[in-house]
Amino acid sequence: MRLLMMGTGPFAAPTFRGLFETHHEVIALVCSPLRPRRGKELIPLGPMRDIAHEHGLPIFDPENVNEPESQLQISRYDADLMVVCDYGQILSAETLATARMGGINLHASLLPKYRGAAPINWAIYDGQRQTGVTVIHMTPRVDAGPCIAQAATDIRPEETAVELEARLSELGAWLVRRTLDAMEAGRMEALPQNPALASKAPRLKKTDGLIFWYRPAEAIKDQIRAMEPWPKTYTFWHRRNGPPLRLIFGPAKVEETPANAASPGTVLRADEQGLAIAAGGGAVVPQTIQPAGKRAMSIEEFLRGYSVQPGDSFGDAAESGGSL
Repeated sequence: MRLLMMGTGPFAAPTFRGLFETHHEVIALVCSPLRPRRGKELIPLGPMRDIAHEHGLPIFDPENVNEPESQLQISRYDADLMVVCDYGQILSAETLATARMGGINLHASLLPKYRGAAPINWAIYDGQRQTGVTVIHMTPRVDAGPCIAQAATDIRPEETAVELEARLSELGAWLVRRTLDAMEAGRMEALPQNPALASKAPRLKKTDGLIFWYRPAEAIKDQIRAMEPWPKTYTFWHRRNGPPLRLIFGPAKVEETPANAASPGTVLRADEQGLAIAAGGGAVVPQTIQPAGKRAMSIEEFLRGYSVQPGDSFGDAAESGGSL
């Protein structure tokens, strides 16, 4: 088959590389355009362009893939199938029709769970213990096409979104190659998704990293793992003298505490044994902290430079008049 790769982000890179390990013909890369970050400098988005250059493939990077001019260019590649992963634009029915067999899409969840832009993050945030990857036959509705193949994996207890994404990208690359073999052999089964089981995984916002201390400590630990590498997980230390100070939490442990030991967000311990903050159930014990405008530091170093005391309060900046 003649394959047209459509992908921009790093999650797509293993799939793209894996296509060259098959006997199929990879004919071009369609990706998002380069964006200026500083002045007129153009910053590539991930390794996809590098892979295309390595193999001498043409690159097409339209601002809007669904415009008639873009569809005409894509149709000239004469593709049998589009392989789509981490692309960044929704494909219209007309765009999908420019390839004889339409398109397949690799998604980082066990669909219909976690449809949307951030399935890995929200699966960890929600405390899921298993996730996976799904290949769907594409339709214009986001992540709603019939499922062709799935592969599941356990989420490791300390695994961050960055680490899980790396594992899922490799698992997905294997699943796409397996799917192509099944399609070529005529063994493809497309099973419709059950919309009653669907859940959403919207694009992350900065405020998704804010800790609400009434949540259980285990849930806050999951949030810290989920919000890597952005927006990070943060809270505000309500200092006795001075405005609230924004603190970004690194990896954390959880400790059991007596029922109603203290109000959520209250500092229980700040000494040589570490920093412990009461949550809705249990306590959160961060291993690193990054104060606003500073580098990340160990708890020992943080407590030497900042006079956090038992009884101090952590929470939303607005609770004492601060701001994000």
